[in-house]
Amino acid sequence: MNWLERVLSTKKDSPSQKDTATASDDARAYIEKVRKKIDKLVGDFSKHKINAAQFQELYSHYQLEIRRIEAVAAVWPEEWKDAAREGQSVVIRKKHMATAQAYAVYENESGIPLATLGQFTLDPALVVPMLSSYHSATKEIFGAGMRITEIEGGQRLCFIQGKHTTLLAIFKNEPIPGQLEYLDSLQRDFESANLPVLTLKPIAVDQLIFPHQYFLGEWRE
Repeated sequence: MNWLERVLSTKKDSPSQKDTATASDDARAYIEKVRKKIDKLVGDFSKHKINAAQFQELYSHYQLEIRRIEAVAAVWPEEWKDAAREGQSVVIRKKHMATAQAYAVYENESGIPLATLGQFTLDPALVVPMLSSYHSATKEIFGAGMRITEIEGGQRLCFIQGKHTTLLAIFKNEPIPGQLEYLDSLQRDFESANLPVLTLKPIAVDQLIFPHQYFLGEWRE
């Protein structure tokens, strides 16, 4: 009989004092483990290993789990495990993880899109003015040093600028710095590998190669 059934039942069980004491100790040990998870969560967020949505959801999850276990253990110590939610944090973390939905490479000088990957559905008429503002570092729009802006549906549009081109990435949820650093590296490799093509105008798009193809998939010209 779990703790909820006990609430609805008039039957009274009488566990031994030894069993009750052991169960109480186990509950306290589990709560202490959850508190350590909270400490690690705070540390991960401060080090930019997780995004804000992951932090908020996980923090609430851990705090509620502690409150639930404390409430159940205070009345039925032997039933505290029914109030635990171990394993759900993995689901929460994955749910709010930043995943890229689409990419596009734009030429800096002309604002012309050179190639896309995934369902990059943003209207070029909208993207080009944003690129222009980004390249000129307009603080009123992006803020000093910022390269992420929220777009429709809570998605994030990220700008990774090179000398000749800019890589745009649309993310579901907020990406962490490590993800942007990874794209930075791919963008640098793309421009280095294609330097002879990128410096001739107009750019011969069919001659471009995409180092990120191995990691991200097939690009469309």
